[in-house]
Amino acid sequence: MLTVMENKSTRRSGQVLLVWGLLVAAANLRASLTGVGPLLDRVQADLGLAPAVLGLLNTLPLLAFAALSPMVPRLAARWGDERLLGGALVVLTLGIAVRWVPSAVGLFAGTVLIGAGIAVGNVLLPSLIKRDFPTKVGLLTSAYATVMGGVAAVASGVAVPISEIAPGGWYTALGCWVLIALVAVLLWLPQMRTAPPAPQAARGQHRLPWGSGLAWAVTAFMGLQSLGFYVVVTWLPQVFQDNGVSAATAGWLLFLFQAVAVLTSLAVPGALRWARDQRALATICSAILLLGYLGLLVAPDLALLWSVVLGLGGGACLVLALAFLGMRAQDAAGAGALSAMAQSIGYLLAAVGPVVFGLLHTVSSSWQAPLVLMCVAAAGQTIVALVAGRGTVRPAEVQEPGRVPSVPERASSPGH
Repeated sequence: MLTVMENKSTRRSGQVLLVWGLLVAAANLRASLTGVGPLLDRVQADLGLAPAVLGLLNTLPLLAFAALSPMVPRLAARWGDERLLGGALVVLTLGIAVRWVPSAVGLFAGTVLIGAGIAVGNVLLPSLIKRDFPTKVGLLTSAYATVMGGVAAVASGVAVPISEIAPGGWYTALGCWVLIALVAVLLWLPQMRTAPPAPQAARGQHRLPWGSGLAWAVTAFMGLQSLGFYVVVTWLPQVFQDNGVSAATAGWLLFLFQAVAVLTSLAVPGALRWARDQRALATICSAILLLGYLGLLVAPDLALLWSVVLGLGGGACLVLALAFLGMRAQDAAGAGALSAMAQSIGYLLAAVGPVVFGLLHTVSSSWQAPLVLMCVAAAGQTIVALVAGRGTVRPAEVQEPGRVPSVPERASSPGH
């Protein structure tokens, strides 16, 4: 009896340590990126970089996400999820440290390493949650999205103050996040030590479900909400300023958008528990985003209101997009494959979105055309949500040769 109780206690302690490891890993998946934007003017002044070159600091990580995400399931099958995530955290830590070096080479080399480390973490976290906590996918996805978004918002808010008071200026403001990355590595070491070797059977579980209509719906939902998020964090302050808001107020409105998004993400698990599937919730949240973009288009002077509305829709849609990666998959391997596919396409759209938005503004000399584009994207996301919110993607490796999957493929259960 005592042995059974000890085993239960050990198992519970192991699960608590695993959850903490996942959450601290999630805390590192955005902070080193969102702290860059507020410091761009200081970086440009010190290094003398052209604006186009400076823009790569925001684009390179997203391109790394798009390029590396499809490779992660194959690497995980070879090395195991725990070891691969541990290696990714080490690469991320190294990238932040390299970016602390006061030179353009260190800045860009570190940014590439950071993008590579985060790309692996983006794919593996949904897979690990699906594998180890299959009945708590919605709850833990919301938890890690909240931690990720909350730390990212803090990073963007404290970047300038740190650069003003810390020795090294903006180098220190970018490099100080190495401390949290080191904590993540240390917390993840026990998982790497106790991880079983990757089973031989898993080596065939890395094919991405390109032939599944449901997988493409999930991918489109992920991509469109990512596009919206990165357009907003890149251009929303400028939209507000051109409509009479001061630069300082525009910065606080962007912080408000992120803060509301974080708070909204906390409410999603409760909604997921009572809903039979996620179609209605995903459609309503996407429609809220559409309302926010329409509001900016027709009444841009109501900046405070639209910041809150976009935060409400954006925070919920991010959690839903991440939750779909586990809920729509049959198992952890399927979650990893779906995550790789959705995040590859999704972050490619995210990288292109702000560029196209800016080009439309330049060509039209107004914000009307860019905002119409965002309304179209949000409308498309609302339609896609009706498909992405229910069903199960069948593993690509078990599909019959030459068979064209139905659109969408659905299992008998809603995929909670």
